[in-house]
Amino acid sequence: MNLEIRYANHPEDSKYYTTEELRNHYLIEKLFVENEAALVYSHIDRIIAGGIMPVGEEIKLSAGKELGVSYFFERREAGIINIGGKGKVTIDGNEFILDNADGLYIGMGGMDVTFESENINSPAKFYFNSSPAHKAFPTRRITLEQAKKVKLGEKENLNVRTINQYIHPDVCESCQLVMGMTILEPGSVWNTMPAHTHERRMEVYMYFNMDDEARVFHLMGQPQETRHVVMANEQAIISPSWSIHSGVGTSNYTFIWGMCGENIEFTDMDHIAIKDIE
Repeated sequence: MNLEIRYANHPEDSKYYTTEELRNHYLIEKLFVENEAALVYSHIDRIIAGGIMPVGEEIKLSAGKELGVSYFFERREAGIINIGGKGKVTIDGNEFILDNADGLYIGMGGMDVTFESENINSPAKFYFNSSPAHKAFPTRRITLEQAKKVKLGEKENLNVRTINQYIHPDVCESCQLVMGMTILEPGSVWNTMPAHTHERRMEVYMYFNMDDEARVFHLMGQPQETRHVVMANEQAIISPSWSIHSGVGTSNYTFIWGMCGENIEFTDMDHIAIKDIE
């Protein structure tokens, strides 16, 4: 397991960052590495985000000094959405088969956790979010069909989309992790506009289903001090609680969002009028 450490940043510092510094602090550029759990540990609400791509080998999650525990899920929970071929997650001998777009909530307490792909020519790509936990909730597989659907947007505003809520109080119990996948319709390119912040939670966005030449211009920063980070396919970005998180693409795309922090109320957000963004 490769675990990179990222530290928290103050908004007064972040607004002076160069493009390179913004990308170094917030962008997770390479999520899926063959036969590796490529993870980033952020001190922002202590989320761990990254990708796990087994190709002909089994990948096992471990816990080192960075976590201060004897096994990864001793004091953590996690959510997974598979964006690749069929794969298998085994937790203490219990097997969970994940097709493309299937999700998995892993509750606190699983000691032996491994990941495998069914076909090395079409490996699973397990996108992974983990947050600290204080209680063990049942581990369960969640299909795209089982996710709660919220349809938003208007064609004239280029933002017709379906929010699929996988780990959400109406679908699956968790301590503090909330996770889902938003699919934009053809011709729609904006994900969240008007933008918002949520002071009580941070968020990570992961963009995918994009052509090699396509890009998303991800907006971040305080509402009156916005910056942008240009993102390619299968990249993720860390959004502190003080930052907006919105993006516009050169074509439609899909993104996975994961939140953790003070509460699990999806609608607990502070909306910002478009005219007030600078």
